[in-house]
Amino acid sequence: MSVKFLRSALCAIAIMLPAPALALDDTDKAAVEQIIRDYLLANPELMVEVQQALEAKQQAEAAETAKRALDENRETIFASANQGIIGNPEGDVTVVEFFDYNCSFCQRAMEDMNTLLESDKNLKFVMKELPILSQGSVEASRVSTGVYRLFPEKYEEFHNKLLSLQGMKDGNRALRIAQEMGLDIDAINTEGQKPDVLDAFREANDLANSLGINGTPSYVIGDEVIFGALGADTLREKIENVRQCGKTTCS
Repeated sequence: MSVKFLRSALCAIAIMLPAPALALDDTDKAAVEQIIRDYLLANPELMVEVQQALEAKQQAEAAETAKRALDENRETIFASANQGIIGNPEGDVTVVEFFDYNCSFCQRAMEDMNTLLESDKNLKFVMKELPILSQGSVEASRVSTGVYRLFPEKYEEFHNKLLSLQGMKDGNRALRIAQEMGLDIDAINTEGQKPDVLDAFREANDLANSLGINGTPSYVIGDEVIFGALGADTLREKIENVRQCGKTTCS
């Protein structure tokens, strides 16, 4: 148990004391604090309960903040021009994924996505480029942006090939993938270097911040923000719930 956490608990308990108990001189206050301290040290399981209650409160507050941000930014989250599309563009359920090409967990998320798309032909994935891990990520996402702007029908193949590579991904490796696919890499490179590409990245970053997203992969499905690569089965359940009741959790 840290001293900082113990002091916080003592302060919290002191605040909850009735008014007469607060009207103590310094000596009495020190005695009361020592009694509380001794009691908590003798019953440390109470601190676990306090910690769990605090975490639950923080999670609930974060979920409420994310829900409010989702409602306020729904159009930009689901229908911005600054995003690639994988799957059925007219799908009845949309999964929004924030990703970085140098995120190892995003490789697992790609496998989850492909598993879902193989069995669900009415599913749409919206890919939000969130290159936060390195300059190489920014370069790779510039090329990726050029691909989905100029060759949207090739974006899914390009995305899978680039994200599947082992090691650091950067602009050169991304362009090499595009070249191997027979795409016009000069046009892609020119498109990816346009100033508004960084605006697209800023848009995704601003959305991530407002939704409480600080890592990749993260998702938005229906009314919920989902953090981490939770697996195809978990995502499938939420997708089916959205179809059934419009929410990721049906009552």
